[in-house]
Order: sequence, then C-alpha cells, then structure tokens
Amino acid sequence: MATSTVSRTRPSGPARRPERRPVFRIRRQLPTSPWLFAAPGLLITGAFILYPFVSTVINAFTDRRTLVPGRFVGLANFRELLHDDMFWIGLRNSALYVVGVVPALVLLPLLLALLVQKNIPGIAFFRSAFYTPVVASIVVVGLIWVWLLDERGLVNSLLETIGVGKVGFLSDQWLLLLSAMAVTVWKGLGYYMIIYLAALANVPRELHEAAAVDGAGPVRRFLTVTVPAIRSTMVLVAALSSVSAFKVFSEVYLLAGPNGGPAGEDTTLVMLVQRTGTGLTGRVGYASAISLVVFAVTVVLMLLVLRADRKEDS
Repeated sequence: MATSTVSRTRPSGPARRPERRPVFRIRRQLPTSPWLFAAPGLLITGAFILYPFVSTVINAFTDRRTLVPGRFVGLANFRELLHDDMFWIGLRNSALYVVGVVPALVLLPLLLALLVQKNIPGIAFFRSAFYTPVVASIVVVGLIWVWLLDERGLVNSLLETIGVGKVGFLSDQWLLLLSAMAVTVWKGLGYYMIIYLAALANVPRELHEAAAVDGAGPVRRFLTVTVPAIRSTMVLVAALSSVSAFKVFSEVYLLAGPNGGPAGEDTTLVMLVQRTGTGLTGRVGYASAISLVVFAVTVVLMLLVLRADRKEDS
C-alpha cells in the first residue's frame, strides 16, 4: 500500500509586518503639577496648624467665649495677665521646669549613649530598656508613677519599711513639681539617647586614637574630642528639650490633677490655657492671649540657644 505525503504550505498572501510596540511619550510637565503633589500636605498644614494659629492670634484680642462670639477688646486680655496671680504661678512653674529638666536631658542621654555604644555582653537589653519609656503612652506612664509615688504606693511603702516614714511626693508643692520633672527626664532619656548615638557614630576614631597617643585619658578625650564634635547636637537637644519643658502639660496634669496640685500652686501655663479656655463658659479670648505668651517665650528660648551656639562658634 503506497503512502502519500501531504505537504503543508503557508497560504500565499502579503507578508506579515512585525508587531510594533507602543511608544510611551513623556508629555510636557504642567506648571501646576508640583502643587498637585504638595496639595494634601498643604491642606493638612493649613487646617491643623496655620488656621488654628491665625485664629488664636485673632481671638487673643477679643473677649470671645465658648458659645459667645467675641468683640474686639484690644490689649485688655494682656493687661489682665499682668494682674492674674495664676498666670505668674504658671509662668514660674514653667520656667522652673525648663531650669530643672533641660540640663538633665542634655547630659544624661549623652552618658547613656556613650554606655550603650560599647559592644559589651547584654548591652542590647539595656538599649531596649532605655528606649521603652519613649514608646509608652504618657497616660500609662503617668498613672504608673502616680501608683508608685502615692501615699500608699510602692515607694512610700518601702520608705516605711526602712523607718524613714511617708513622703508627700504628690501632696507637697515642690516635691510634686520635682516628681513631674523626674517623669519627664525618665521618659525623654531614650529619645535623646538615639539622637546622641547618631552624632557619636560620626565622630572620627582617628581623633580619639591621636588623643590617646598624646596620653589623654577617657575623661579628657570626652571633654576635648567628643564634646566639641557633637556640640551642635547638644545645642539641638537643648533647644528641643527647653521648648518641650516650657510647654509641659501631661506629666504635671496626671500627677497633680486638673486643679494643679495643692491650691493650684503647681499649675503650668499650658494647664492654665486648658483650664481657662475649655468648658461651656470657657474664656477663649483670654486663653488665646496666654497661648501667645507661651509661643513668644518658646521663640525667645530657641533664639537664646541659637545665639549661644553662634557665640561658641565665634
């Protein structure tokens, strides 16, 4: 039986052209394109920062209350501040807070950074332990310290056990303010420690080696090599901590209560703003005037720190 071979031939016709890939053309950028990308950030900044600031400035010169639109009163609110005893108490406490907190937050985190920078066994645990208060909620931290420092708390129980007796950490005016400062320093150590660690990593080792060859000990190398190399970072930490300390609210509020401790003697300026400007009868205009004073003082603190840094450079 003969087998036949069938040849398969491609159909005749015009040659098939190769497929063309789509060409993506870059259009000319519109002048408004950058603003479209920046629009979300600008809207958030305007709604939550710029508008409240402008509103505060306007309200500071009015007698506005919570449910009552105010009228223009000029500098009456600022003149009232000069005769308000609570304002001077708040200004005193806020200033004392800066004096007590800023030096500790400039020096102690630097010492911790020098410690955790070394590669010694178990140092990872201490790095985590020092940073844990930073990520903890300030409300939780405040409640923990209230339980510790209360008259029936752990600290007073230990003091009674060793025969010292109870100490009024939360009932004495000055001890309460010092306790709030201790909470602020304890919570801020880890945050500023991280800033110092980043600065210490940029200090050249050659400088320490050269100083060691010249016979300089650890303390002298710290004063002559480390401190000059990270002085700008120390200025930054001083500026940030001074502004935060002057605007302190949560620590004192949680330890002293909404009334600001015994007879309100531990009230800070931000607590006075919250107490005066909230509620159905809140004096929004007067609270806005206090807020402007807080803003002005923080700006002055920043300028003083920057001026001190420039004097050191010169």
